[in-house]
Amino acid sequence: MTAPTDAEQRPNVARMYDYYLGGCHNFAADRAAAEQILRIFPDTGIAAQANRHFLRRAVRHAAELGVRQFLDIGAGLPTQGSVHEIVRQVAPDSAVVYVDYDEVAVAYARRLLPVDRRITVVRGDLRRPDELLARPDVRAVLDFDRPVAVLLVAVLHFVTDAEQPWDAVARLREATVPGSPLVVSHLTLDGAPPLPVQQGQAVYQRSSAPLLPRPHAEVLRFLDGYDLVEPGLVRVADWRPDGEPQERVSHGYAGMGLRR
Repeated sequence: MTAPTDAEQRPNVARMYDYYLGGCHNFAADRAAAEQILRIFPDTGIAAQANRHFLRRAVRHAAELGVRQFLDIGAGLPTQGSVHEIVRQVAPDSAVVYVDYDEVAVAYARRLLPVDRRITVVRGDLRRPDELLARPDVRAVLDFDRPVAVLLVAVLHFVTDAEQPWDAVARLREATVPGSPLVVSHLTLDGAPPLPVQQGQAVYQRSSAPLLPRPHAEVLRFLDGYDLVEPGLVRVADWRPDGEPQERVSHGYAGMGLRR
């Protein structure tokens, strides 16, 4: 028996998300924090599933548009229906780079994902896009002279305003060619009562990253410079539903844009 490490004792947002999805890659501290959130917002697990289903629909749509390269930033822990599994059903030659800042999530991903010359996992920081884009292991997989889909799914709400997330997304946009998709989902608590919101944010303040829900107008700003794909920026479950079971619980907004 060994003593728990700091990483195991502190709730981790990627592992909490894994717990919401019914996964097994989480520790006691993650489960305890996630259960606190579930007591405040009992439908969080359903909302997490809705977010994963949005990712599947958006990635498949990008692949059907002809995109063959995907940069998944804030990828978190691998789970069923990862990006490479989705796109390779449409185009087996697709390339995927998984990025996460959290060393625990990266370590898990490197162990669990099939890494080949068209799939890689890197530790990188959304808040430092130039460093991420310059990495040789990213450039070895992705050709930025061709369209690259940038996936920012359930990650931007962990970046504070002071860390300039809109500037970071604009830099990612500038690095891609016209026609490159940006896929965004973002937590909102528009219409939620203030007290539960404050309680939920307090739980995340004690985790590996704070939580910053944003209103529709602020989320829409991330898609500046992109032409929105119908139906625009909408509740997660309402973005191009395709016959899967409908989770009518959506704690966030979701959308896709194509770089002008």
